[in-house]
Amino acid sequence: QVELVESGGGLVRPGGSLRLSCAASRNILRINNVGWYRQAPGKERELVAGIFLGGRTQFADSVKGRSTIFRDNAENTVDLQIYLLKPEDTAVYYCNTLVPYGSEYRPSRPWGQGTQVTVSS
Repeated sequence: QVELVESGGGLVRPGGSLRLSCAASRNILRINNVGWYRQAPGKERELVAGIFLGGRTQFADSVKGRSTIFRDNAENTVDLQIYLLKPEDTAVYYCNTLVPYGSEYRPSRPWGQGTQVTVSS
């Protein structure tokens, strides 16, 4: 079974940046659409960024304009970089492969452990 492994989280001051990395076995990330999700305490998990086969990217309004998502083919990962971090970005961040679901996408594999991002002064 493919295991998703997230890394790169940590404690960051407001205005800082982080690069999160998603790794998986068997080149799964190279041949699938991939999304980054986050779940803040007391809130539902939400999709914040996606990268699709063909290169198209998509961002939630909450991170649009201050995030990039890209495939690092050398490391076989899908990375999410968030700039100008805000306290409301505090959450556990997860990655997953995405499959179409109507007009949207849904995650298709068991969740990994996630990586905690805390934005605080």
